[in-house]
Amino acid sequence: MTNIPETGRTPRVQIRLVVIQILVLSLLGTLGGRLWYLQIREGEEYAKEASGNHVQQVVEPAVRGSILDARGVPLADNETRLVVSASRTDLLKMPDDGKAVLAKLAGVLGMKPADVMQKVRLCDAKTPQPCWNGSPYQPIPITDEATARQALQIRERAEDFPGITAEPEAVRRYAGPGEANTAQVLGYLSPVTDEEITKAQDTDSPYLRSDQVGRSGLERQYDKELRGKAGVTRYEVDNLGRVIGEAAADEAQSGSSLVTSIDARVQRVAEYELNDAMVKARKEFDRNTQENYKADSGAVVVMENKTGRIVSMASNPSYDPNAWVGGISAKDYAKLTGKDSNYPLLNRAIQGQSAPGSTFKVISTAAAVEAGYPFDGNYECSSAYNVGGQVFKNFESQSYGSINLGRALEVSCDTVFYRLAHSEWKRDGGINPKKGQPKDYFFKAAHQFGLGKETGIDLPNEVTGRIPDRQWKQQYYEANKDAWCKTGKKDGSYVEKIAYENCLEGNKMRAGDEINYSIGQGDTQVTPIQMATIYAAIANGGTLYDPTVGKAIVSADGKTVQEIKPKSHGKLPISGETLGEMNEALAGVAARGTAAWRFAQTGWPQDKIPMHAKTGTAEVYGKQTTSWFTTYTKDYTVVMTISQGGTGSGASGPAVRNIYDALYGVSDDGTINPKNALLPTPEKSLPKIRTDGSITAPKVAKDPAKDQRASQEGAAEPDEQQQAATVSTPTTGNRDTRRRPRRRPSRRMLT
Repeated sequence: MTNIPETGRTPRVQIRLVVIQILVLSLLGTLGGRLWYLQIREGEEYAKEASGNHVQQVVEPAVRGSILDARGVPLADNETRLVVSASRTDLLKMPDDGKAVLAKLAGVLGMKPADVMQKVRLCDAKTPQPCWNGSPYQPIPITDEATARQALQIRERAEDFPGITAEPEAVRRYAGPGEANTAQVLGYLSPVTDEEITKAQDTDSPYLRSDQVGRSGLERQYDKELRGKAGVTRYEVDNLGRVIGEAAADEAQSGSSLVTSIDARVQRVAEYELNDAMVKARKEFDRNTQENYKADSGAVVVMENKTGRIVSMASNPSYDPNAWVGGISAKDYAKLTGKDSNYPLLNRAIQGQSAPGSTFKVISTAAAVEAGYPFDGNYECSSAYNVGGQVFKNFESQSYGSINLGRALEVSCDTVFYRLAHSEWKRDGGINPKKGQPKDYFFKAAHQFGLGKETGIDLPNEVTGRIPDRQWKQQYYEANKDAWCKTGKKDGSYVEKIAYENCLEGNKMRAGDEINYSIGQGDTQVTPIQMATIYAAIANGGTLYDPTVGKAIVSADGKTVQEIKPKSHGKLPISGETLGEMNEALAGVAARGTAAWRFAQTGWPQDKIPMHAKTGTAEVYGKQTTSWFTTYTKDYTVVMTISQGGTGSGASGPAVRNIYDALYGVSDDGTINPKNALLPTPEKSLPKIRTDGSITAPKVAKDPAKDQRASQEGAAEPDEQQQAATVSTPTTGNRDTRRRPRRRPSRRMLT
């Protein structure tokens, strides 16, 4: 009889149970190991993938805030356009990298296939514009001028255009033809780059891949305020990509609007008058070069004296900032950056540097008084001044005998300032001064007037200009000594002789250096905004204000208004008595001096609106003379300069006079008509902001015939002046809110 265990299991059954137990333990061990691998070792990586698979983001770009003039008229806003975009990610998945699709798209849009291809290529050091400098994962706009029919074709034939979208989007809009251009002041936008996204990710204003950012001008300076915050909606999706719920949503916050101190009417007048002055200058004959003046560039600034606010700032040559909207073409980019176009992207009001000529004499006058020379002293104004055999001539070799400093400013006598500068040079120890001996009053005064450094204007990339003092000369000598010594010749050409002299003593302050410097010649370099700041300070009693374009930042809902207050960066180094004498002398320039033929002799109402002026004609080696005209009234300072344009009062004078006529409503016979005045006093208040955040702006007639008639009469009809249009803040509406005429302005503009 077989023995059966108490458990009732036979040996065979027990063996089977053991095998099963081993198998179960093995499976559990394998499963545990796999779970450890997935959750511990590779857990973080798979968690990221799982999150990416199950949460998708949809970005709603924020509407960018508008840039408005002082009355609320839009200088830059938004409009809805049909934008056709391409997904580079989708295109690269195709066998031919999407070339066939892009070629087909070009046919629908009426574009050249090559132009479309260029739009989607990525920018790098070897790839010229046009190209895409934004994120490669962001839809790339091909055009923002698609018609409804073209968009419909693309959307209805989606299978023929994979990776291509046609959607209505809010795009930037700048002033059109005939309106206040203001291009260099406004700047332009372009897509954010991956590098910028990385740098800003830990800041309080991070970028999204869909963002457009300011690249110059106000668009760059106030980019953070204008940009707003994009909305992000996060959707939960299953592994097939189907939406199963909404995880979270952050609503888009529209950008704030920037109210500027620019007056669009005055801006349009200034732009027209600057361009007209340059055109007329090119018709004038230059006796020195025996050819017509080139008048290749210029700038004009209109500034409020008591605040430093910019009413108008124009630079020529200019450009249409709308060229950047939706991506710039190769042809337009070449125009904007090529030498033949003379670099219109430059804002010559803050980036154009040149010798100031006789407009600098107010600084030399202040320096002379500080050095101990009485303002009412007697100074010889001869036709020439001889120093060591070198003759320094008065302009057109005129002689006025013995005169005081005030009269020297009126008639712009060079030889008076030659003598003062030479006298100071000798008092400072001449070419080999002892340590601590030079007082350098003339150079010290220039720095105290704010030259040689930025004015602090709220625009990017302002240049400093140059004051050729002893420190600068030493630095310049060290940088150029080797080249001078290599090319200089004692008996060579003029340039070779200069190089030879500089090789020997280029780091020393020679008599001729200080003499030329005293009348704004030589190596002195200033910008129009610097000279406007100085003359505005003379006008307001001596306060140097930081020039400002921004006046207030208004939130999209209108509930928050952050006013940008005027700021001062110093005082002129002049006593009240000297300032008064200088004011009187500059009024004399307009009444009986070098600018009289542009003001007193042509009907300017000097008794009602006292005009002060200083003319300047700066000589530049190898070029024609630079025209400078600096002026001010009790309210405004107007400074104009034209490179290779001729004399100050000759080239720039008429244009500056016309700007003042428009500001104050002065007729050709000298009478003042308040109805014709664009801005007889500075605008102190902000535009009216409504409870819904919209801003009211004056309406301008749309009828060209009515516009023409009103312009000839000098003003808009009274009922037009009282009407107002509402501009959303920011606006994405139609252009009806911007009813400015599209014709070139006459001397007096619509109010």
